[in-house]
Amino acid sequence: MWAAGAVKIRGCLAATSVPLRRCLKLGAAMAKSKFEYVRDFEADDTCLAHCWVVVRLDGRNFHRFAEKHNFTKPNDSRALHLMTKCAQTVMEELEDIVIAYGQSDEYSFVFKRKSNWFKRRASKFMTHVVSQFASSYVFYWRDYFEDQPLRYPPGFDGRVVVYPSNQTLKDYLSWRQADCHINNLYNTVFWALVQQSGLTPIQAQERLQVDEVMTKEVRLPAEMEGKKMVVTRTRTKAVPLHCDIIGDAFWKEHPEILDEDS
Repeated sequence: MWAAGAVKIRGCLAATSVPLRRCLKLGAAMAKSKFEYVRDFEADDTCLAHCWVVVRLDGRNFHRFAEKHNFTKPNDSRALHLMTKCAQTVMEELEDIVIAYGQSDEYSFVFKRKSNWFKRRASKFMTHVVSQFASSYVFYWRDYFEDQPLRYPPGFDGRVVVYPSNQTLKDYLSWRQADCHINNLYNTVFWALVQQSGLTPIQAQERLQVDEVMTKEVRLPAEMEGKKMVVTRTRTKAVPLHCDIIGDAFWKEHPEILDEDS
């Protein structure tokens, strides 16, 4: 009885093996079928060679997110440390990033100038950074907001910009830090007027308005020139720094960041 059943099973397998092999062969042939022309619609988003690739990530509608999750004003240390933790995670997972700079709900990630990661496709740079950062934000949320449940998933968007020289990259990072200083100064005074002086947000905003806006030209430091240094290093660990990147001291202290062979 058992032997007859075994024969029937083997016969069933034998009967189906031929159609199965045909299906497998058909699937292999489909890879080079007439439908493959749809790949021609994919955009060529290759970043220029020998340029710094920067992925800038921003929180989507984070003003509302901060209100719904009771962020401390003007600065919530929990949120800032969480952002930094997410940035460290991104740098550890994506090895071609040499430096990242962040403020508030944004972070900029700088990839190696000679990186050939995913053949320098901008969409790959952006999607990998944004997805890794967003998932890390949710994953590490409870480590920083123990008494505050995550009410809904945060959203982040990203953009890719290429910078052709060391100086333009330094100017970009200087621009982001200068923007941080301006925004932090305004927010600190704004919330002091609301929380300490009892003004409404509208009254505080009117109080901080000025009748005349003056611009001042700031001379940025020239790119450091000197002997080419040969730097040998092993796998590095991402470390958060709270320092000035507008001046020249930071770049003199960390020349390996702009080293083309880093």
